[in-house]
Amino acid sequence: MKTLRRSQDRGHADHGWLQSFHSFSFAEYRDPAHMGFGPLRVINDDVIAPGRGFGQHGHRDMEIVTYVLEGVLRHQDNLGNGENILPGDVQRMSAGTGILHSEFNQSLSERTHLLQIWIMPSEDGIKPGYEQKNFSAEDKRGRLRLVASPDGREGSVTIHADATLSVGLFDGDEQAELALDPSRKAYVHVARGQVVVNGEVLETGDALLLDGESALKVEQGQAAEVLVFDLAA
Repeated sequence: MKTLRRSQDRGHADHGWLQSFHSFSFAEYRDPAHMGFGPLRVINDDVIAPGRGFGQHGHRDMEIVTYVLEGVLRHQDNLGNGENILPGDVQRMSAGTGILHSEFNQSLSERTHLLQIWIMPSEDGIKPGYEQKNFSAEDKRGRLRLVASPDGREGSVTIHADATLSVGLFDGDEQAELALDPSRKAYVHVARGQVVVNGEVLETGDALLLDGESALKVEQGQAAEVLVFDLAA
């Protein structure tokens, strides 16, 4: 079964310094039909104005993945991590028993555009943790590059959840296929550009939800950056 979710159907919050589009219910945006998909709970498409950001705040029992599309995001937490997250970086923060962190756009002239993703962990109460790796554009060109998985295979970051995340860049004749287990779910999010996935034309911010499907095909990209989640049912 295929379900389309168009960009304009997402929730939107305008905080002035922050423009945020919510694929699933989050904060003041409530939609009982979109509370998550399998263990995937949040995809927030955020644009942060220069010199602004999120002050220190806490999380518990959530796998949080941050993927920067444009600009730089400065992360600091109470575990002692202080890192700049750049385009192509995948940051995984396991909140576990509790973590405090802040996220800022320290540039005074450039915006920061990112996706923040929350995935329900397979087990609550784990030790908080942090990991960050860069995946080059060449490594994602014309293929679906695994960037997050439960076992850290293929050099991906390790998430403590029954889910994987792959990212690809597609233009022109470039295409990729991914075998799916029909007993699981898959979620496709187009971060930018236009692409055809399983026969559906998707544009920036669009998503395709797959349930009971055995294959995924990405093709006919136009400057497309695509995220694909393989998820427990």
